[in-house]
Amino acid sequence: MSEQATRARTAEAAPAFSTAAVVASCVGFVLIGALQALYGPAIPALRREFGLSPSVAGLGLSAHFVGGVAGVLLFNRLYGRIGNRQILGSSYVLMAAGAVGFALAPNWPVALAMALLAGLGFGGIDYGLNQLFAVGFGRRSAAMLNVLNAHFGVGAILGPALIGAVGAGHYPAVFLAFAAANLPLLLCLKGVRDQAPDPAEEAQQAGGDGALRRSLASVLAMFVTLYVLHVGIEAGVGGWEPTHLETVGYGAGAAATATSVYWLMMTVGRFLVAPLALRFSAQSIITVSCAGMTGCLLLAVVPGIAPYAYAGVGLFIAPIFPTGLPWLNRAAPRARQAGALVIAASMVGGVVAGPALGKAIEWSGIRAVPLLLCGVSALCLAATLWLIRATRAR
Repeated sequence: MSEQATRARTAEAAPAFSTAAVVASCVGFVLIGALQALYGPAIPALRREFGLSPSVAGLGLSAHFVGGVAGVLLFNRLYGRIGNRQILGSSYVLMAAGAVGFALAPNWPVALAMALLAGLGFGGIDYGLNQLFAVGFGRRSAAMLNVLNAHFGVGAILGPALIGAVGAGHYPAVFLAFAAANLPLLLCLKGVRDQAPDPAEEAQQAGGDGALRRSLASVLAMFVTLYVLHVGIEAGVGGWEPTHLETVGYGAGAAATATSVYWLMMTVGRFLVAPLALRFSAQSIITVSCAGMTGCLLLAVVPGIAPYAYAGVGLFIAPIFPTGLPWLNRAAPRARQAGALVIAASMVGGVVAGPALGKAIEWSGIRAVPLLLCGVSALCLAATLWLIRATRAR
């Protein structure tokens, strides 16, 4: 028993990540951000190569997201049962294998299957690293998660730029290079703590703000709602900002540039919030984020300042996803599947946002895009205020 106790104390004292493993994790998030962003720019070449319609060509990204959700749910089942290194290592291998298969696929059904396989690895990395960062750094978890997820944005910016530099016709070479870049990260997994940190311990160290006034199911449902809605706004702005700006008088080039700035501001926002997360609570940061996001969407109704308002949306929405995970783990430390639920919900939110917003726009017109999204953002703010009351410490 004393030997087991010694091992337990040693495991508790061990850091969740070595410095090299933190750097490798950030590189991993650059890669998953790039992978998600590579499918869109490759569509023209895919259509020529396989003779696809635009809607069928777009199924590549849909298959990726389906695989991502499956990966989150699968690796959530394995979390705590097998080592963290195995989870992350197998995810990197799956993502690399899927990217190679997509690049070399002889026909479109095989390409879709490979996109789903790559998405499976994508989901494992997204869930595994977010979960470990959420519980592995104590009070610094929110800051570290913002840094980690900011690198996702870096990859999302670099991926299309790389396709643009080499040409869409050379997309197989880009996917192969991407697959090769995954493999060195396997060497850094020895710096990852193999035994999962206990969220309950982290909650106790963080001040024990997990005392709930309402049922755990209600709290989890509201976190899921917050994540679905805010990712819906994220995808909605990214998808409809160019169309809205063109409708109110901007040229196609200016509208595309403004949308790129929106994505850039999301990345910048996460880097900027990282030091603030060491001084302010997750609740405060998310409340300000939702309020600022709502205000900026309201300002986007004014054509003259709409591009700047959308950039502000990117800045304010940036911290919500990474900052909410440590709050969730403190609020529900014994609900092991909570992180998987909200991460999977965020992916589902990205998938359903397009059709849902498109149907609403059919009824109200393109000019109503910022008002529709503003209403959704107000619901995010209401969900945040409810969660603050429900998870306040006794």
